[in-house]
Amino acid sequence: MRNSVSEALLDSFQRNNTILLNLLRALPEGGLEARAMEGSPSVGEQFAHIQNTRLFWLQQVAPEFAEGLLPLFYQDPDDRSAEGIEPAFEESARAICKAVKHRLEAGQPMEGAHARYDHPVLFLQHMLWHEGYHVGQIKLALKRTGYVMPEVLEEQAIWSLWRTEVW
Repeated sequence: MRNSVSEALLDSFQRNNTILLNLLRALPEGGLEARAMEGSPSVGEQFAHIQNTRLFWLQQVAPEFAEGLLPLFYQDPDDRSAEGIEPAFEESARAICKAVKHRLEAGQPMEGAHARYDHPVLFLQHMLWHEGYHVGQIKLALKRTGYVMPEVLEEQAIWSLWRTEVW
């Protein structure tokens, strides 16, 4: 059991990041190019959007923690691989956790000149909700191509990070 609610919340964001990376690693060949519908963002563009959203809001409300973090521009050929996306996600997840932890310990909101979250947990929840939405879009895009993650892999890559079942 976690020592505090704040530790559990930060752990939940790290677990969410692990799920995103597990999903990225499980993509079939060509999976980054899959789209839920014609004209909608590709899976690769959605991963880039998640990273860029993390950075945008972190820069707005805790810019000192966003220093040195790089956005993903999926149009760049170097960003068109899991190997280009994964380190960016690792770095931004660490930065978000550091920023939230700092603000929690200082008893300060997450705020900047143009944006404010009354409590650091609200910032973290925004990131989790946003990223969960895109996981659904990514899985829908993959289903459209005929790829359905095998149940055993999905259990290991996604659901087992949240809970343990014993039957």
